[in-house]
Amino acid sequence: MSEPILIRVDHARLDAAVAPAFKDEISARVTAGERRVLLDLSAVQFMDSTGLGVLVSLLKRMGGDGKIAVVGAGPAVLKLLQLTRLDTLFTICGSEDEARDALQG
Repeated sequence: MSEPILIRVDHARLDAAVAPAFKDEISARVTAGERRVLLDLSAVQFMDSTGLGVLVSLLKRMGGDGKIAVVGAGPAVLKLLQLTRLDTLFTICGSEDEARDALQG
């Protein structure tokens, strides 16, 4: 099995101002056959519904058997993922190694 694709979000805010460009960037990186993504959100301090929408669209783009493991989610981002119950769609991990392990299954 190949390594999961690593996507690092290099923005402090994943909101309406940056979400469209970020969506284009990840769409170009995630091929139609990619099913596992390790998403590093350690730089993100704020995320709004537009940012959440990009993450959900990434998962949809990968198809029904796609998996996303999130690493580095700070308190505000983690709380948002929990409030929206997206923490049930994405695997929240404490380290890249843990995320890679979670994506192997």
